Amino acid sequence: MPFYKKQTNHYQPKKNIIVGRNPVTEALKAGDNIDKILLFKNATGEAINLIRHKANQLNIPVQHVPMEKLNSLTNTAHQGVVAFKSSVVYQDLQQIIDWINDKGETPLLLMLDGVTDVRNIGAIARSALCTGTHAIIIPDKGVGALNEDAIKSSAGALEQIQICRVNSLLKAVDELHLNGIKVFTSEMDAERKLFELDLKDPCCIVMGGEENGVQSYISKAADAKFSIPMKGDFDSLNVSVATGISLYEALKQRMV
Repeated sequence: MPFYKKQTNHYQPKKNIIVGRNPVTEALKAGDNIDKILLFKNATGEAINLIRHKANQLNIPVQHVPMEKLNSLTNTAHQGVVAFKSSVVYQDLQQIIDWINDKGETPLLLMLDGVTDVRNIGAIARSALCTGTHAIIIPDKGVGALNEDAIKSSAGALEQIQICRVNSLLKAVDELHLNGIKVFTSEMDAERKLFELDLKDPCCIVMGGEENGVQSYISKAADAKFSIPMKGDFDSLNVSVATGISLYEALKQRMV
C-alpha cells in the first residue's frame, strides 16, 4: 500500500503539520515543539524506531493509526508519519513549581482531566491568566489539542501562561503532594462547597470534562472534593464557567 494520497481539488493543506520520516526525525532532533505524532500502525524501520525513541524521551504522544487517517491529512508522500506542531511550549512540572517558589509566590495551579473542547480550553486559559494561576497541567492524551483554534479562543492566553504536559495525572498529583501542594477536585455531588476551601495555601484545582468529570482515581488521591453551589435545579455549569468561578474564588481569598 503506498504512503500517499492522490491529490484532489478538495484537499486543503494544513500549515501545522510535518510530513515524512526524515522531516519529523529532524524536527525531533532540533527540539521543535511537537504536540503529537501519528504513525501508520504497521510502519517499521530504523527511522520509525528512532522517532518512537525520541518521542518517548521528549514526552510527545505517539498514536498508531490506519493509513486512511494519514491520507486524510496530506497529499504529500508521508511515509506513514505525520507530526503536529505545537502552538505552545510545554514545561516540566517540577521546574515550574521551583520557578514559582523562587519568585516567593504561593502556587496556584490548574489541572484539566478530560477537557476536550478547544473552545473551553481557550476560555479556561483566559480565566487562568486573569486570576494569576501559575500553570495549567494537562495529560498527554485525552485533552483537546492546543492548536491555533485553542489559541484564538484563549485570546492569546495560552501563549502567555505556563503549560505542563504530563504522561500521568496521578503521578502529577503525587509530585504536587511532594511539594506541599494540596489538590482539590471539582465534583457535582461533593458536600463541601467551593468557598469552604482554604485556597490561600499552595493548591491545585482539578476540573474534569463535561461528559465524565474527574476520574475516580484522581478523586481518591485528592485532598478534598468541592462543589459549586447553585440555586435551582439545573444540571451543571459549563466546565469553562465552573473553572472561572473556582479560580476567581482563589483570587478573592488571596487578595484579602
